[in-house]
Amino acid sequence: MSPLNTFRTFYDIFREISTFVHSSTSVDEVLELVAWKVSESLNAKGAIIRVLNTETQELELFSAYGMGERYLSKNPVSNHVTIKDICRLNKPIIIQDISKDPRIQYTREVLEEGIKTILDLPLIVRTHMLGVIRIFFAQKREFSAEEMNFVFAVVEQCGCALDKALTFEEQQLQYDHLALQTEKLSALGRMAAGIAHEINNPLAGILLFSTNLRKKVPEEGNLREGLDVIIRETQRCKGIIQGLLEFSRDKEPKKVLANMNDIIEKVLSILGNEFRLHHITVEKNLSSKMPESMLDVNQMQQVFTNLLINAIEAIQEDGVIKIKSYMTPDKKAERIEIEDSGCGIPPDQIEKIFEPFFSTKKDGTGLGLAVSYGIIQKHQGSIRVSSEPNQGTRFTIEIPHIQ
Repeated sequence: MSPLNTFRTFYDIFREISTFVHSSTSVDEVLELVAWKVSESLNAKGAIIRVLNTETQELELFSAYGMGERYLSKNPVSNHVTIKDICRLNKPIIIQDISKDPRIQYTREVLEEGIKTILDLPLIVRTHMLGVIRIFFAQKREFSAEEMNFVFAVVEQCGCALDKALTFEEQQLQYDHLALQTEKLSALGRMAAGIAHEINNPLAGILLFSTNLRKKVPEEGNLREGLDVIIRETQRCKGIIQGLLEFSRDKEPKKVLANMNDIIEKVLSILGNEFRLHHITVEKNLSSKMPESMLDVNQMQQVFTNLLINAIEAIQEDGVIKIKSYMTPDKKAERIEIEDSGCGIPPDQIEKIFEPFFSTKKDGTGLGLAVSYGIIQKHQGSIRVSSEPNQGTRFTIEIPHIQ
């Protein structure tokens, strides 16, 4: 075959492979086409493509053309000499001494196929080893520059196809896992709401009767103390139930034009007595340039109340809470920072604090921050936390400015 005809043949095959790589979503189909076309273009007996399993470090068979069933039925290649050599050299390896080369794991089966030369080509994308294309020849072979350029180009296309498929597979697995977790949480929320409704009524009865009994017993004595415990613990249970119901309702915000500073001032006014009782100084730095924005006032009050009560409990006595509001530099979002001088959050717990039912407090329900997180998300915003043990905690809320 003349050089011009050889070039045209290689070009046509490469174009066919390249078109198929970009149009097909099936990696198996792409690899089968590559094994077939590479074998035909190089007049080879056959070819196989093995993909590296990163967990087992074995080269698993993905596609094959032209080789006998006896050879193909063998186990994945676990010969680390083959893998290390290809990774280290990052170039084609020509094997002609079939019977003695350590990179041939199934020597007898290869010789029975009548193989005289093997060409190994690495499938590497962005320095990552993905697999190997092994081409088998029934005669001793030398390879021209045109042939090597052709197989290099095909290998690059094959590597891109494989990388794309593996990335898609990984994303699909992540999506499936997320969907499963979301369904579990949804089912848990429905179950929690049902249980909460069922428990709420008898708790109301217990609270009513214990409160009435308390009015009829002497001021001093074990009976009075016992009723106080019943009332206190029943009220705590009702608080937990209320938190569960709030968490499960997933209400859409009822947004109106409101000023974030006004909402903060309202919450600070409500909690003013708590600050005084715990000897906590509140340092405000609220920007006078905060414009009105579309907000659910009640929900945002709930968020700030949760965060400030958490700050009070973290400080306990004698501390400082700093609250700051300002527009982001691009004027597209409102940012609020709430910082306390309290006990801080341990590093191993900070990533869990927005999870439902997780609490760093002994008697906490673990729902306050989860509900707050949901409210901020419903406002298309974000909430972040930074903390150091014994150094305090800072929550940063960012809400898009929408008029």
